[in-house]
Amino acid sequence: MGSLSDAMSEYRAQMQKGAIQQAYRGLMEYMSALKTQLKAKYPEYQVSGSLYFGYMDMTYFSFTPPALKDKGLKIAIVFVHETFAFEVWLSAANRAVLAQYAQLIEDAGWEKYPRVDAAQNPDAILEHTITADPDFSNLLALSAQIERETLAFCADVETFLSTVRD
Repeated sequence: MGSLSDAMSEYRAQMQKGAIQQAYRGLMEYMSALKTQLKAKYPEYQVSGSLYFGYMDMTYFSFTPPALKDKGLKIAIVFVHETFAFEVWLSAANRAVLAQYAQLIEDAGWEKYPRVDAAQNPDAILEHTITADPDFSNLLALSAQIERETLAFCADVETFLSTVRD
């Protein structure tokens, strides 16, 4: 990457075109609507009060079933800006719980979902790519896919954790 000055010149040029603002605003509105939709449909789940907008690195909100919340775990629905992918992550309320469950999953040899290297992503234990090529021309289908795969991920994690001692 070049200097900050070069990067800012490119940023200015791209901002003057207007597409970045439109896309970013649209993405934030979509993520907010998805969060609201899931919160209404699954009132028993713990859903974060606000959307984390990020620094154009990731945008996410938590969507956690009661059984995982009781263990200090969280589920995050994440849009990763660099890869342009939607992912679902198993995370935790704090670093100690994260380390505990990362170790438990590693010791059990559970490999249904990729374990996350803490040096590369200190916020997640497991991650699953929902879609690496989201179709923003069909938001209903995209939302249904995110919902379906997130619920399956939650169920898989809950089932696994019910078979091991924590």
